[in-house]
Amino acid sequence: MTIASSMAAAAARPVLVAGVGMIPFAKPGAHKPYPEMAAAAVQACLVDAGLGYELIQQAYVGYVYGDSTAGQRALYEVGLTGLPIINVNNNCSTGSTALYLARQAVQSGAVDCALALGFEHMTPGALGAQFTDRPSPFEWFDRETDALVGHGEIPLALRYFGGAGLAHMQQWGTPLTTFAKIRAKASRHAANNPLALFQKVVTTEEVMAAPMLWPGVMTRLMACPPTCGAAAALVCSEAFAQKHGLRRDVRIRAQAMTTDTPATFESRDMREVVGFSMARSAAQQVYEAAGVGPEDVQVVELHDCFAQNELLTYEALGLCPVGGAEKFVDDGDNTYGGRYVTNPSGGLLSKGHPLGATGLAQCTELVQQLRGQAGARQVDGARLALQHNLGLGGACVVTLYERV
Repeated sequence: MTIASSMAAAAARPVLVAGVGMIPFAKPGAHKPYPEMAAAAVQACLVDAGLGYELIQQAYVGYVYGDSTAGQRALYEVGLTGLPIINVNNNCSTGSTALYLARQAVQSGAVDCALALGFEHMTPGALGAQFTDRPSPFEWFDRETDALVGHGEIPLALRYFGGAGLAHMQQWGTPLTTFAKIRAKASRHAANNPLALFQKVVTTEEVMAAPMLWPGVMTRLMACPPTCGAAAALVCSEAFAQKHGLRRDVRIRAQAMTTDTPATFESRDMREVVGFSMARSAAQQVYEAAGVGPEDVQVVELHDCFAQNELLTYEALGLCPVGGAEKFVDDGDNTYGGRYVTNPSGGLLSKGHPLGATGLAQCTELVQQLRGQAGARQVDGARLALQHNLGLGGACVVTLYERV
C-alpha cells in the first residue's frame, strides 16, 4: 500500500475542524507574555467551536523559542484537567505539525477530540542558534549554502531563500520586480485583515525602493518580520461533533508531511536546500489521496517567509508549471480574479510569522474562507483550500481542507 493509499483509507474516518481562533499578531515587545497570548487563542477557538475545555482529550502545543513544557504553562491558564499535553517543535512548520499530530490522533481513533495550539514569543532581529556549544541542525544546509552562494556576511535565512530566488532568476530570467509584485499583493490582501501585523498597502515600486538586504536579490520588504502571537484549532470526529452539537461544515480532506531527501544536499541547487522537493512531494501525496488536482483548489495559504519562497511554492504546489511563476504573477493568477487566491490573509509577509503559530493561523484563515466568514477577504465559491507550511531542517506539511 502506498503512502497516498494509506492516507485515502484513513480519510474514510473524517476529521472535522470544529473550531479555530487566533489573536492579532504583534511586533516583539508589543505583546503579552506567551501564556496570555496562548490562552486567548484557545479561548477564541473554544468559543468558535462552542465547546468546553474539559471535553478536549489531547493537546499538541507548538513553539520554537521556549523552554520545555511551555505548552503546559500556556494551557494551565485555560484549565487544569489532566489531559495529555505534547510539546512540538518543528521550526517554522511547528503549528501545522501540531495540527498534523492532532488530526492523526482523531483519525486513528485514539481520541475523539484534540486541540492544536501554536504560539511564539520572539525577540527582535534575525533568527539565530540558541545553543552554540553543539552541532547545529543546519550544519548540512549551511555547508551547501556556503558552497552555492557564499556571502557569509548576510544572515543565513536571507542567504537560504535569497539564494533560492537567485537560482530561479538565473535559470528562468525572473526579474526582481516579480518578487516585489508578490509583496505588494500581500499588502493589498492584508489591508482587509484586522489581525495582520502590517495593514498598509505598498506598491511594487515601494517594495523595489526599500533598502537592499542583498543587492539585486532581495529588498527589506521582501522578508517577513519577526512576530509574536498565537493561534489554535480544534479537530474532532464526526460522531463527537454530532453528539456535542458542533460545526460539521469543514473537514481535513487530506494531509501529508515530508522531510528532506538526498536531493536537498546533492542537487547543488538552493531551491532544493529550501525544500522545493519536500513541498512538491507533500502536495502530490495530498492530491493523490484526495483524488483532486491543484486546478480544483480555489484558495491557498502558503509559506511566504520571503517573497522568493512564495514564488517557488507556486511551482512546487503545481499552481503553475516549473519556470512559469513570472507569468503566473504577471497574469494575476495569484490573487482575486485569477486562478487562485494565494494568502488572502496577507501571508507571513504582512500578517507576520510567529513561528509556532503560523501554521494554525493559516488553518484559521482557510477554515473561515470555507465557512464564508472572511468578510472583505472572502474568496467567492471557496470549496477546497490548500495549506503549505515549511520548516527548514526540515519538515513540510501540506493540508487540504474541504467545505462539506
